[in-house]
Amino acid sequence: VEIKHARIAQLAFLGQITTRAGYHLPGDIDLSGNSFDSFPNGFAAIGGPDSIPGAGTGQILFFIGLLELLVMKDSANGAEP
Repeated sequence: VEIKHARIAQLAFLGQITTRAGYHLPGDIDLSGNSFDSFPNGFAAIGGPDSIPGAGTGQILFFIGLLELLVMKDSANGAEP
């Protein structure tokens, strides 16, 4: 479990570094025309005046939960936990 969570923490750190350096995905994040770089970086993207809408945050958390439960299973040398 520790190795899996350490890898997730490393990816989160790299995500912070790249977005704060100004690198964002190209294109629009939704059908109303909001671009990826129109939202703030860091925790301000979750809560704040210009944050991602609640439904979008819910989709992100739901997807992370699915990955945690179904895809990123913790196994030591092929053994089930």
